[in-house]
Amino acid sequence: MSSPRFKATELAISRPVEDMEKVESLKATSIYGKNVFTIAKMKDYLSKSTYKELLQVIEEGTKFSRELADQIAQAMKTWAISNETTHYTHWFQPLTGTTAEKHDAFFEPDDNGEAIEKFTGDALAQQEPDASSFPSGGIRNTFEARGYTAWDPSSPAFIFETAAGKTLCIPTVFVSYTGESLDYKAPLLKAVAAVDKAATDVAQYFDKSVTKVNASLGIEQEYFLVDLSLFHARPDLQHTGRTLFGHMSAKGQQLEDHYFGAIPERVLAYMVDLENEALKLGIPLKTRHNEVAPSQFECAPMYEEINLAIDHNQLLMNLMEQIAVRHHFKVLLHEKPYSGINGSGKHNNWSLITNTGINLLSPGKTPKNNLMFLTFFVNTIKAVYEHADLLRASIASHSNDHRLGANEAPPAIISIFLGSQLDEILEEVESARVAKKVKNDANLWHGIPKIPDLKLDNTDRNRTSPFAFTGNKFEFRAVGSSANSALPMIVLNAIVANQLIEFKTEVDKQIKKGTKKDLALLNVIRKYIKESKAIRFEGNGYSEEWAIEAEARGLSNIKSTPKALDVYVKEENLILFEKLGIYTKRESEARHEILLENFFKKLQIEARVIGEVVTSQIAPVCFIYQNELIENVKGLKDLGLPKEAYSSQINLVERISKHTNLILEKAEEMRQARKRANANEDTRELAIAYDEIVKPYFDEIRYHVNKLEKIVDDNKWPLPKLRELLFLR
Repeated sequence: MSSPRFKATELAISRPVEDMEKVESLKATSIYGKNVFTIAKMKDYLSKSTYKELLQVIEEGTKFSRELADQIAQAMKTWAISNETTHYTHWFQPLTGTTAEKHDAFFEPDDNGEAIEKFTGDALAQQEPDASSFPSGGIRNTFEARGYTAWDPSSPAFIFETAAGKTLCIPTVFVSYTGESLDYKAPLLKAVAAVDKAATDVAQYFDKSVTKVNASLGIEQEYFLVDLSLFHARPDLQHTGRTLFGHMSAKGQQLEDHYFGAIPERVLAYMVDLENEALKLGIPLKTRHNEVAPSQFECAPMYEEINLAIDHNQLLMNLMEQIAVRHHFKVLLHEKPYSGINGSGKHNNWSLITNTGINLLSPGKTPKNNLMFLTFFVNTIKAVYEHADLLRASIASHSNDHRLGANEAPPAIISIFLGSQLDEILEEVESARVAKKVKNDANLWHGIPKIPDLKLDNTDRNRTSPFAFTGNKFEFRAVGSSANSALPMIVLNAIVANQLIEFKTEVDKQIKKGTKKDLALLNVIRKYIKESKAIRFEGNGYSEEWAIEAEARGLSNIKSTPKALDVYVKEENLILFEKLGIYTKRESEARHEILLENFFKKLQIEARVIGEVVTSQIAPVCFIYQNELIENVKGLKDLGLPKEAYSSQINLVERISKHTNLILEKAEEMRQARKRANANEDTRELAIAYDEIVKPYFDEIRYHVNKLEKIVDDNKWPLPKLRELLFLR
């Protein structure tokens, strides 16, 4: 009789690609935004005055009245019910890292006992989930349950459709009864507002018609697919998202034949289905392809306004999970589900776009335009240099720690790759002399090397760089595949906003003293180029030489999450976030607490799974096989055969016993280490204890399991159950 794992393998191999017949790639223009209550659709349901007032709320950030909310609620209800929607929910992003929703029916009985469909402005604008049941970092206790979700009108409502029905989802922020944010969206909106104000003020040095600057974001999403039957055969995958035990496959990614290869037909059916549903929800998916590791893939959308892009990415991850089940797949979004091959990231491509349509990080063709480009380009570099540790903390997590620094993932050392052309230009600008008297823009460039025309693709690509300039945007490659991109984008927009504010202050001081504007701009740019030079690196981020050089440059190399997170509660960063109105001190400290808790709890789960697999699965079958060998030895002895006839069996029993006992000993030691770690009352100390005391046992236990694998391999054991357990792939 075949074992459960062998049955799972047979099922996975034998699955027909019948889903391909059910999935048809639909024309994007015919379905895009079908399930979204877009601005264009709102216009058809609202009066002209109401529509105009709504646009002011969305575009200018003005407060909306409850009268406006009532009118929009009626329009939204009419549209949703016409699309056969029965329920609505406030869709929000708590600090769990996932999304949350509580469904309410449009149905209500009236005074006469008749059923009516009701949805008011109050229900649209505000709901009350239980704040104490979500991570709050001490902001809300169990007996302090009240919290509020509040509508975000800048992100359109949408209909999420499942086999069980359709639900109107209203994107919202989530705040406590006392007003602190308990989600990712609220501080993101504040960070976006901060960078808008700071960037607009600086952009007006060059163009007075600029009245708004939007942060733009494109999120590339990497993921793995595994057949559902194989997923359910692995308790470690089910509970932790990654394989804690496993034998490396003889063929991994070493032939580099999977990347951009022909997409397997069954996977393509999944991708087509995913794209169709994503397009209906207004998610502009454009790219799909095989990634480097076997069974690894990527999808990527067009660039969008940053708040919407992050909402869409969170929604996309939900959708990926739902659609995968239809095709008998499980999506793995863990950063490193399998050791020895590439992990998955979520590359965040970030830029700044003016209301006049100018990309502030796109090189221009005139000295004036290039001066504007250099202003925002160099300020971003300076911001990253000044706050590299904060940016590192923004992508820190237990799962991302496994990925950073190997297999095409950037290292934990934050550096910026510019490409040789731009690096040389900054060197030229830094070293050039400028005439004291500047009469006009043309003369500005007299006496320094003229900045040449720059093409969009003016840089090479560097996969080992965590923060790289890629032509007209910066790509933050260090973000993990399972992460909510809001956290790193809150930090990036905050530090850039802060830097632009400082830049304007310095430039205005020089102008006030009589320096011409353009020369003042160039003087400060040159100063920043010199001050931030240490963060620029064009080489191999994986090399040992870089780690040594980075240390000499004064750059941090913080490899563990608990220590990386310390920067959140440094006094200067508490002041930074509070000054920009993004986090209060209490909110910053709460997030630090939540991230530490998340870290040690994930390690706690992994330790428990390892202990359970070792004691309930691996050790018992080892004992069974030992007993079989012992019975064999007894039989040979009873026959009167010499010791040489069964010496190999005795040797096997001894070797198996040695490693089995060591596995069980280490599992017990790990359990005791967990007890010691849990004795820490301080969350930071608890996280560090799990990282430094408990986690090392994982590798020790795996070492002895690998030794058993070697014994199995050398002796070709006939016991399928043990072979199956030890040769997990």
